[in-house]
Amino acid sequence: MSEEITQHSIRTLLSSKVNYVIPMYQRNYAWDDGEITQLIQDIIDYLPAQKNYYIGTLVVYERRHSKIPTFETIDGQQRLTTLSLLASYLKNTSANISHPVDLSWYQELQIHFDSREHSSKTFAAIFDGKFASDPSEVLREKEINTAILNGYRIIARILPQKLRENNIEPSTFAEFLFSKVQIMRVKVPFDTDLNHYFEIMNNRGEQLEKHEVLKSKLMEVLNRIEEPARREQSQRCLHLVWEACANMEHYVQMGFSPAERNAIFGERDWSQFTPNDFQTLCATLTGSVEKNPSEKLALSLEDIIATPQAGHKDEGSSEESPDRFNTVINFANFLLHVLRVVTKQDVPLDDKRLISTFETHILRRTDAVPRTEHFIFALLRCKYLFDHYVLKRDFNKGSDGTEGWSLKKFKWNDGGKGNKSGSGSYVNTFGDAEVNGGGNQKILMLLSALHVSTPTPVYKHWLNAALFHLYWATSITESSYLNYLESVAKAFVFDRFLATEDEAGYFEIIYRNNGVCQSSLEAVSRRNLDSVLSFGAIKNNLVFNFLDYVLWLKLTKETPIKTYEFTFRSSVEHYYPQHPRGHEQLPPEVLNQFGNLCLISHSKNSRLSDFMPTAKKEYYVKGQLDSIKQHLMMQEDPWDTAAILRHSAAMKKVLIESLESIPIAC
Repeated sequence: MSEEITQHSIRTLLSSKVNYVIPMYQRNYAWDDGEITQLIQDIIDYLPAQKNYYIGTLVVYERRHSKIPTFETIDGQQRLTTLSLLASYLKNTSANISHPVDLSWYQELQIHFDSREHSSKTFAAIFDGKFASDPSEVLREKEINTAILNGYRIIARILPQKLRENNIEPSTFAEFLFSKVQIMRVKVPFDTDLNHYFEIMNNRGEQLEKHEVLKSKLMEVLNRIEEPARREQSQRCLHLVWEACANMEHYVQMGFSPAERNAIFGERDWSQFTPNDFQTLCATLTGSVEKNPSEKLALSLEDIIATPQAGHKDEGSSEESPDRFNTVINFANFLLHVLRVVTKQDVPLDDKRLISTFETHILRRTDAVPRTEHFIFALLRCKYLFDHYVLKRDFNKGSDGTEGWSLKKFKWNDGGKGNKSGSGSYVNTFGDAEVNGGGNQKILMLLSALHVSTPTPVYKHWLNAALFHLYWATSITESSYLNYLESVAKAFVFDRFLATEDEAGYFEIIYRNNGVCQSSLEAVSRRNLDSVLSFGAIKNNLVFNFLDYVLWLKLTKETPIKTYEFTFRSSVEHYYPQHPRGHEQLPPEVLNQFGNLCLISHSKNSRLSDFMPTAKKEYYVKGQLDSIKQHLMMQEDPWDTAAILRHSAAMKKVLIESLESIPIAC
C-alpha cells in the first residue's frame, strides 16, 4: 500500500476537524531566533509573486479508533508547532491592527502533546491569548514549557519588525500565509512498521545539495571551452578549488596537498595568497594531474551523485582535530557572499535562490566562461581571507581544552626540528590575542558582537562587509581592518537601527558608502533617540552588543569585564520587572526606558522575568557575565526610577560619543 499525499493550505491544515499529536518519542520544540526568522522571511520573500509557496512536508500516521481523525506527527513537528504559534499570534493581535485579520475559522487548537502536560498547558494559554500579561499569573513556573513560550515571544518580536522593514500590512501577510503557503501532508499506511520507518529516516542518504548542483552547472559552462588542454585545466582547477572551499569548518589550505600549498600559499609559509588571477591559479595547479593520475574529476551531475567527493588526504597537516573549528556561515550562503563581493551587485544572500541567482549573474550570460573562471579564483581568495580574518568558534582555544572565539591564520612550521616537509599550525592573525585590549582581541570582540547579533545566515551583512573590504583592499593591516569594522558597525547602528527617518540599506552602507558612517555626532544628538531605544522599538540586538563593545573598550582592564565574551542572547529583559510581585509598578515611560533594558538569554528571561533587581543580581553574579551594560546596572542600589533615568542618559551618551571616540574608516 502506498503513502497517501494531500496538499493543504495552512488555513485548511489548522481549521480541519483533526488532531495533530506530538508523540513522546519526538524531541521537544527547539526552534529559536534563526529558524523562526528564516521561516517568516521565506514567506515574506514569496509574498509579492502571490503564487503558492510550498513549505515542505508533514509526515503523519493516523491513529485508529479515535472519535475524530488523529494524526501522530512523525516528521515536521517543528514546522507545525511554529505555524500554530504564528497563527495564534495573528489571532491574538488581529484586533489591534488597522485592517483586522479574519481568523474566525481558527477556533480550536489542533496541536496536542502526548504525556507532556506542561507543553499542552503552555500552548493552550498561548492560543487563548493569556500570556499578554504576567506568565506567573497564568501558570506556575513548573507548568510552563519555556521553549514554546520563547517561540511565541520571538514571533511577537520578529514578525512586526519584518513587516515594517518590507512595508507589508499584517492582514496581507496573514492572507498569504493562510491561503498561499502550502504543505504536503504524507500519511503513511496503517501497516507501517514505525520503528523500521524511523530507522530508514535516520539513516537515509543526504539529498544532493544546491551547491553540488551549482558546481555541475559551472562545469558545464567550462565545457564550452574549445581548446581541449585549456578546458581540462580549467575544469580541474574548478574541481580542486570547489572541494577545498566546500568544507567551511577547515582552513582552505587543508584541502590541498603540501606541494599545492607551497605553490598557492607560499613556499614553507602557507599563510600568503600568491596567484593573481584564474590563469595563474590554473598554471600553479597543472602539475598535480601527473602527480595524481588516479584523481577523478566530477564533471557532471551524474558523476557527483555516483561518486561522492572524499576529503583530500593531508600528508602534512596540523595535528589538530578536524572538528576543532566551527564556522559562522555555510558554504551555499558563502557562495552568494563571494558573488556579491565580486560583482558589486545587490545579490540576494538567500541560499534558496542560489541556482537562480547564479543563472542571472553567470550561467546565462554570453560571457559565462570568463565569469565562471573569475568567480572560481575569487572563491578561493575569499575563502583564504575568510579563514584568516573572520572569527571561528575554536573548541580547543584554551590550554585546558576550553572553547571560545578565535581569530587565527594557518601557516607552515617545521616543528622546531628542521623538518623540511613541515606541517600546519594556527597562530593569531594579528599579534598576541592574549594581550588584553590588543588589536587581535579588539577585532575578535567586534566580529563576535556582530555575529551573535544576527544568527540567521541570510542576514550576515557584517560578513559581506568584511569580505568586501578584505577582497578589494590594497593591503590589510590590523589598524585599517579594525577601523573599517568599527565604522561599519557604527553605520549599521546609527544610519540604520537608530535612524529616526530614512534609514540606510545594507547594500547602500557597504557598497555605496564604503562602510563609512554618515551620521555625525551633531546630527545624532538632535535625534529623539528615546523613540528608537525604548522597549519594542529597538530594531536589532546589535544596538546592545555594539554598546557592550564600546563599554568593553573603556573598561577592559576591570574584573570581570576583561574576561567578557559575546554569546548568543536574544531576549530583551526589563531589569525592573514589568509585573513586580508585591512591589510598586513603574509607569511605562520609565519601565521601557533604554536604561532599564539589557540583553540576556531567553532561558534566564523566562525564569527571572518577574523577580526584583536585588533577586536578579544575586542570581547573575554567580554565573558568567551576560552583558556589560547589565553589569553596570547591577552596581546601582537601589534600582529605582532615578537610577533608570540616570543609567539611560549615561548609556545614550556613550553611544553618541562613540561616533567620535572610535576612529572612522579611511
